Amino acid sequence: MLTPTVALAHGAAMPQLGLGTWPMSSAEAEAAVVAAVEAGYRLFDTAYAYGNEDGVGRGMRACGLPREELFVTTKLNGQWHGYLEAQQAWEQSAGRLGVEYIDLFLIHWPLPSQDRYVDAFRGLARLLEDGKVRAIGASNFKSAHLQRVIEETGVVPDVNQIELNPYTTRPGPRSYHAEHGIVTQSWAPIGHGRELLREPAVLEVARAHERTPAQVVLRWHVQQNLTVVPKTSSPERMAENIAIWDFALSDGEIAAISALDQGEEYADDSDVIGH
Repeated sequence: MLTPTVALAHGAAMPQLGLGTWPMSSAEAEAAVVAAVEAGYRLFDTAYAYGNEDGVGRGMRACGLPREELFVTTKLNGQWHGYLEAQQAWEQSAGRLGVEYIDLFLIHWPLPSQDRYVDAFRGLARLLEDGKVRAIGASNFKSAHLQRVIEETGVVPDVNQIELNPYTTRPGPRSYHAEHGIVTQSWAPIGHGRELLREPAVLEVARAHERTPAQVVLRWHVQQNLTVVPKTSSPERMAENIAIWDFALSDGEIAAISALDQGEEYADDSDVIGH
């Protein structure tokens, strides 16, 4: 079964679950994309900072599917925060990917100390107008950053990709996104390392459904209308991660997993870190 899609504000349809490619090398990313397509993936998440855009692009060309059936996300770094700079970043990323358009182009971090993310978003909005991207957005933006972007550009981001998992459930950002029609995408959806997957609350639900802990946590995301990009280069884990559409968690099970939340402070603070 192919992954369901979600409608983005500017008209694109984005798969609800995709493959994250950090920290793969280009060669690893190429092989991973081909294997992921065979497993049913259609969304691939990369970034300039990952250093593997060229491998993702090669995998997309080698997978045997037409370009329009694939959805690729990439992200620009802080040195391209600016109106013209963002358009230059698109040219370089599109060139490395070997594509004529990018499905979703994100600003990787807000870097408020530079105070140039609004200008960068204006550059993304121009790319959208010119048909060079199908959707635009942010990564690691706080609600205050998004509010400023909306107020100063008049354009609402399609997506904000943030660190989100049962250890940091982010109710504040999620509420803001929902209010403004921004799709929330979770990075590190199953946490860092395997600690989350050993939590008794997760293990109990996994036993009840005869599923793996990772499948249960990913189901926790998608059942709450979150989109996810779990990262793995293992074909076995790719197949496991995408096989989550034929079972459902109860409200009580979702609440039990959500009770693992350690607060907003558990997430990286994008006012002080980023690249």
